[in-house]
Amino acid sequence: MSKTVLVVAAMASAMLLACMAAVLTAVPGASQTRTVTLVGAGDIAGCDFKADRKTARLVGRIGGTVFTLGDSVYPDATRAQLRKCYDPTWGNYKKRTRPTAGNHEYDISGAKPYFNYFRWRAGRPTGYYSYERGTWHIVALNSNCNEVGGCDWRSAQGRWLRRDLAHHRARCTLAYFHHPLYASGRGEDSPQVRPFWHILYNHHADVILNGHAHRYERFARITPSGARSSARGIRQFIVGTGGAPGASQHGPDELRVQAKKVGAPGVLKLKLGSGFYHWRFVPVAGRNYTDSGRARCH
Repeated sequence: MSKTVLVVAAMASAMLLACMAAVLTAVPGASQTRTVTLVGAGDIAGCDFKADRKTARLVGRIGGTVFTLGDSVYPDATRAQLRKCYDPTWGNYKKRTRPTAGNHEYDISGAKPYFNYFRWRAGRPTGYYSYERGTWHIVALNSNCNEVGGCDWRSAQGRWLRRDLAHHRARCTLAYFHHPLYASGRGEDSPQVRPFWHILYNHHADVILNGHAHRYERFARITPSGARSSARGIRQFIVGTGGAPGASQHGPDELRVQAKKVGAPGVLKLKLGSGFYHWRFVPVAGRNYTDSGRARCH
């Protein structure tokens, strides 16, 4: 066989492979089978904090989308505090951050500095939005209900959430917002977000992430009423461990909590795959507490 024939055959083979790759890329879902990473926490930065710098280093070493679970900076989310206290730490990863607002953001009227800082990433002007990562549908909500016209079924946010979940019928769904429906101890439950839970439960959501309580907690799969349900329950994580000093524990432990740690700054790393998720709590340097596991979507 001549060299010319060999060269032509090689070129034809290369073109065929390129065409096959193009077709594969065009097939719906073909590029969505990969596992993606989410990493983050809530209750994060302060100019006199030390742990926020350490948790920021963890975020820098972990790729993927960064989520924040509210109270991104203390004591108030002013323009100056965001610039001086948050920006030098977690702000280094703003381009890959999808945040949510906490009550400290709304210490300033309308949380204006927060929205001006994060801009479109924060779902301005409402603070609730959704996006896709891999095969997962991700929903970020605004649990400052009094600031956004309510969180119930008939509120603008409730109606939006029902439409969003009806339109995005992904097998796996994750939601995050600042206030947890349930938390260990006394006075940190947030019943105003129960409508979120009902809507998410009715649409077979799998995971909810919250901050507000300055500690780490992982719940069993539960229904909106708090009953355990391995078949349809939602697993709640509280990850208020981004850097703000940890709160002491008051009152009895929550019986549905499967893992808990107070005073352990760190981040939650989630690997989201096709039909499953893997979680791992990653502590800052010098701390050895961790929690990890894997579960299937509904």
